[in-house]
Amino acid sequence: RYAHVAAHLQAAGWRVVGADQRGHRRSTGPRGALTQDDDLLRDLALVIDHVRAHHAGPLVLLGHSMGGLVAARYVAEAIEPRPAGWSRPVEGLILSSPALAADTNAFQKFLLATLGALAPNLAVNNGLKPGWISRDPQVVAAYQADPLVHDRITPRLGRFILGEGETVRRRAARWRTPTLLVYAGRDRCVAPRGSAEFAHAAPKHVLTTHVYAPLSHEVFNEPEREQVLATVSSWLHAWAGPAT
Repeated sequence: RYAHVAAHLQAAGWRVVGADQRGHRRSTGPRGALTQDDDLLRDLALVIDHVRAHHAGPLVLLGHSMGGLVAARYVAEAIEPRPAGWSRPVEGLILSSPALAADTNAFQKFLLATLGALAPNLAVNNGLKPGWISRDPQVVAAYQADPLVHDRITPRLGRFILGEGETVRRRAARWRTPTLLVYAGRDRCVAPRGSAEFAHAAPKHVLTTHVYAPLSHEVFNEPEREQVLATVSSWLHAWAGPAT
């Protein structure tokens, strides 16, 4: 469902490499689960090492939704005086509706804490409704028809999303990687306030932010997708010049 994004970037001269996160799409592992809290960050390091070994030039991470959280948390690690062993430098970052905050109520937090201790890998429904992803009925239909889409989440993954989103927001003031943030104002899958808080705290000389107030979660799959893609292309060109 994101082939058109890759094609757009390729037409602008960029090489595009995509990877399915563990527990998603064609990757192995239980759906929506982690074995260790930093699994997704270690996995991303493997992808980056592979790309560096096969392609020269600047490397820009692009992450959407939970992938945006993973990409942002990965970049945030390089800020620390002693980063984790999986940390690698990247030249740029693009975040699309990143899951930097979630609107959980007190009962949901209680369940996360309780199940996280008793059954950290118990997969439950994530509570997201297909109609929330886009205002385009064809996009929603494609999402519902995709056999590789799932609605599972485990307490361990839920705690990762909540905890690491907070880590990213807390480190935003020390941000130093050139970053483009695009997010939807009417997002019901993730809380837009996470992106807003990050944008408010991060240094303006490294962060460019575009808020699309009327859009839903999947900004690259909304009726205004061409406008969002043009924003990405313009930022890449201004930041890195023509791709080679």
